[in-house]
Amino acid sequence: MLDTLAPQSRNKKKVLKLVGKLRKRAGKLRDIDVQIAFLKSLKVPDRQGQRAHLLEVLDQEHARRAKKLTKAVDSSTLRELRKRLRREQAEIDFDGIDPLHLAAQSLPKLDHIPLTEQSLHAYRIAAKQARYLAELAGDTPAAKTFVDELTRVQDAAGEWHDAMKLKEKAEKRFGGASDSALVSMLQNISRARFRSASNSLTAAITALSHNQNQNAASRLQNKKAVTDDVVTSRAVA
Repeated sequence: MLDTLAPQSRNKKKVLKLVGKLRKRAGKLRDIDVQIAFLKSLKVPDRQGQRAHLLEVLDQEHARRAKKLTKAVDSSTLRELRKRLRREQAEIDFDGIDPLHLAAQSLPKLDHIPLTEQSLHAYRIAAKQARYLAELAGDTPAAKTFVDELTRVQDAAGEWHDAMKLKEKAEKRFGGASDSALVSMLQNISRARFRSASNSLTAAITALSHNQNQNAASRLQNKKAVTDDVVTSRAVA
């Protein structure tokens, strides 16, 4: 919201930098949480002891990440962040702003066909930003449809991204699919989730773009009808 709606200022840049630092550290810790839970849920024989080894590595990384996050979220940082956020809140003027229109404008354009892992990740981030903007529109039917569609995209793309990151960690330690049953399973899961996320993204963006085009045409038609009424009323007068 700040990035899109707040006017440019030194304070805004500082706020985004502070939030970005905390978000990055919290996000990395969250990723480890998800990867540990995902790895524990896998039904794969562990004759090579690789799953147990990777879980141990993730537990150690989790401890390091938690320590870094705790260090970053100190009282002075939080005081400064709250002060700067209050300042930015006072600068944002919501009059005349249509959050749903802004969200529609920020929807990713499906230029890359077929999707790649790199482009899907970029689209995932853009869809997330569009969803958060749409949530500012309140609980209207149009906003709810928009948010629900993008939530499904986020869920599918997030599941793929989590599996991909875990697969990369396993490959780095244990080699390719021919060397490790764990890597082979993670590769298969990652591919399946990539296809699911790609289909979900394509369907959602296509549907939302169609809806927005219809809404724009409807607004234009209504505007024309109002103009025609005004012209007719003046002619009669």
